[in-house]
Formats: sequence, structure tokens, C-alpha cells
Amino acid sequence: MAQLTLLFLLMFGTVVVVPLAGRLRLPFPVLLTLYGVLLGWLPFVPNLRIDPDLLLPLLLPPLLYAAAQRSSWREFAANARPITLLAVALVLVTTAAVAAVADAMIPGLPLAGAVALGALVAPPDPVAATAVAGSLRLPRRLVAILEGEGLFNDVTSLVLYQVAVAAVVGGTFSPVEAAGMLALSAVVGVGIGFAVGLAGRLLLGRLDEPTLQTLLTLLVPFLAYVVADELHGSGVLAVLTTAFYLGSVAEDADNVVGRLTGRSFWEVVDLVVTGVAFGVIGLEMWEIFHDLRGDRGRLFLEAGAVVLTLIVVRGLWLFPVAALARRLHARLPTTGETQTPDPRETVVVWWAGMRGVVTIALALALPLTTDAGDAFPERQRLVAIAFCVIVVTLLLQGVSLPWLVRRLGVSETDDAESHEERRIAAAATKAALRRLRELDEQRDLPDEMVQRLRARQKALLAELKPEGMGEELADAVVERSRRIKLLHEIEAEMTAAARREVIAARGRRGVDPAAADRVLRRLDLRSVR
Repeated sequence: MAQLTLLFLLMFGTVVVVPLAGRLRLPFPVLLTLYGVLLGWLPFVPNLRIDPDLLLPLLLPPLLYAAAQRSSWREFAANARPITLLAVALVLVTTAAVAAVADAMIPGLPLAGAVALGALVAPPDPVAATAVAGSLRLPRRLVAILEGEGLFNDVTSLVLYQVAVAAVVGGTFSPVEAAGMLALSAVVGVGIGFAVGLAGRLLLGRLDEPTLQTLLTLLVPFLAYVVADELHGSGVLAVLTTAFYLGSVAEDADNVVGRLTGRSFWEVVDLVVTGVAFGVIGLEMWEIFHDLRGDRGRLFLEAGAVVLTLIVVRGLWLFPVAALARRLHARLPTTGETQTPDPRETVVVWWAGMRGVVTIALALALPLTTDAGDAFPERQRLVAIAFCVIVVTLLLQGVSLPWLVRRLGVSETDDAESHEERRIAAAATKAALRRLRELDEQRDLPDEMVQRLRARQKALLAELKPEGMGEELADAVVERSRRIKLLHEIEAEMTAAARREVIAARGRRGVDPAAADRVLRRLDLRSVR
């Protein structure tokens, strides 16, 4: 019961903290982590008891799936080069640099243990990156790069981590084995992801009930992750492959209720799991440091050296690589989709390297003992350093990133967003009018009906995005749009009154609640339409 109470407190904190973070203009993962620290400090709050091996399987699949749903494979493919340099090459370089620092500063820590520390702190967190990028209105190509790095870097870091831990536990290490594991993990993960995605597509096509469709989408990422993990593949790649495959398949345009239900559901799941994840980070941080014994001053020095290494290495890697990419982009022909970040955007990418859920899960999953029965070398110190890295990067970079974005002026402007929305709305209107012409040719519709439908469609475009449409729409159409909008407002008030009456009738004696619910559902669907 105590653990359920703690879970409730974490979810309740999400409800309170997220709007507060919006008012303070801070990334909400930062405040959620501080909230977890506060909970851990309160004497009546129970300690968290969760199997470390369950953290990644429980938290990562829904978070990765929700993040992938917000984008598309085409967008990531257009930024494949910078994402690969960040998610693979930079993770390898960062792991090596942190391992060198840890090996020099922590006596008694074997080199494989230092590599394990480097691997678990190397990947920036996909949850933090997505949350921060979404709240700061960064340019879309920048968001795609940050999300792509956060989503794909776990593949590299998890394999390095597993090989390094196996070397500490078993006493052997093979670079060839590590490279083979990375390749095998990627192939198996992608294969499982496609298989689960295909099965999910077939099942979704046979389910007519929106609630069942939504439930299936919840099960799919967990299935992909667990199956891939059991077969020694990358669960991360399996979830991403499944999500991108299902997202690339043309969905039923008429499934309005299913689409609205699913997206609303996933918004809630994403927020709840994110809140719990960063709350857990705060709770675990408090417990680790409360139980820690020894020279805390030296521990903070070692953690500070690791954090400094992470920040410096990321900068030393990013700025030259970005400059080289811009030079190549200027000389070589491109498809027109790939856009290289400019120097100001490169600064934002550099400073957005916050650590989070993956680092905490890997740190807590470090074994307690080796195969020889000895204690895992410096395990408690490694876990404490990992938590220091999480907190410092979240507080230092997470708090200052909004200021940096505003200072550099790299936020997406309202004009750019409006232009994109107008472009899409105009394309949709052309498609609707083209279909109207086809139907008119097939059925010989009355001229009055055709003109009325044409005017209503153009009025809908004006209603969707009225600014900037004056050159395209005549004054009469704009006026008609205002009248239709007024008509919709009045009709909405009438429908709302009908809904209130049904809700009131549901509580009266002699009224069948199920019948009232069915009537209310039809009214709600009418409002949606």
C-alpha cells in the first residue's frame, strides 16, 4: 500500500508541477526532479522499492512510442547524418572520455567499470530532450535532431554498458564481441520491430472499437521491447521501428473517434510516465545520498569532473562537426530536405545534453556482485556519480536553456508556424474541392448545392487560418465565414444545452443510465463532427 501511495504522490505532483513549470517558463522535468527530492526528504514518505531491472522495460517503451508518434520516419531520415553523429559516434567518444577520467580519479575501479560509468552517463535523455524542445518552440529541424539523438543513442550506450558490466562481472572483455553485439542488437531489434508493427497493423484493421484500438497501441511498444530484449536485440530500436512503421501506414481518415481517443490517451500516458520517471530520479537521489558514507567531498569532485567532461566533449565534438557539415552542405548537392544547424542552433544542441531516465535505470541496474562472489567494484560510488550527473545537467542546463534560446533568438516564430499551417490547410482545401468536382461529374449535382459546398469549404479554410487569406478569398466568402462561425456557435450552445439535460436526466429516478450514456455519446460525436 505504501508503494501505491508513493505512486499516487508522484502522479499528483505531475498535475501540480507541470502547469507551475509553464508559468515559470522552466522545463517541467527539472521541477519534477526537485519535487521527487522534496518527497524523499519528508519523513512520512516511504522509500521507493522497485526492481531496477524493471525500470527500463516499464518506462522506456511508452515514452519512446509517444515521442516517435509526434514525428515521422521521413523527418528522421532527412536528418540521418547529424543524428548518427550524435547518437552513435558522440556516444562512443563520450564513453571513452568519461572512462579515462573515471579510471584516473577513482582508485580501485577497473577499466571495464570506468567504461560502464561512461556508457551509462553518455546518452542524453530522450524524455528530457523531447519535453524541453516542445516547451521552447525550437525550429522543427532542431527538434528532430534532439529527438533523434535522444531516441537512438540508447542503442549504442546499452550495448557498451552490457559489454562493460559483463567484463567486470566475468573478468573478460573483447572489443570484437562488443562490435558484434552492437550489430546483432540492431538487426534483431529492427526485425522484431517490423514484425510487431505488421501484426499490430493487421489487428488494428480488424478492431472497430476505438477503445480496443487504443488499448492495442498501448500493448504494442511493450511487446516489441520485451520480445527484442529476450532475443538479445535492441528493445529501443524495436519500439522505434514499430512506431515509425505504424505511423507510415495510411490510417483510416474516417476513423475520427479512434484518432481523437488514441491521441488523447497517449498524451495522458506520456505525461504520467514522464512525471513518474523524473519523480523517481529525485526520490532515488535522496535515498542514495542519505545512505552514502565516506568522503562526500571527493565524490562531488569526481562527479564534477564527469559532468565537465560530458559538457566539454559534447562541445568539442559538435562545433567542428557542425562547421564541417555546413561546409559540405554548401558544396555538395542535397535533396533539399536536409538542413544543417547554423552556429546559434549548434549552441542550443550542445547545451541541451541533459541526462535522465536511461542513466538512472542503468546505474541502478549495476550488479551487486561479480561471478567470483566479490562486491561490484565501487558500485555505490558509481551510482552516486550518475545521480550527480543527472541532477547537475537537469538543473544547470535545463534551467538555463530557455534563457539561452531566447538570448540566441532561435525559437520558431509565429509567422513560420502560421505559414506552415496555412500551407497545409490550403492543400487540404484543394483536395476537398477536387473531390467535389469529381462527385459533380459522377452524380451531376445541382448547381446550387455545388456552389454552396464550394463556398462552405472556402469558408472553412478562412476559419482555420483567416490571417493572410485576404488575397485568396473574396470579401463575400469572408463574410460568409463569419456567418457560418456564428451559426456554429449557436448550434454548439444548443447542443450543450441538450447535453446538460441528458446529464441531469441520468441522475433522475426511473431513467436508464446506459440509455442516457448512449444518447450523450451521440451528442458528443455530433459535436466532434
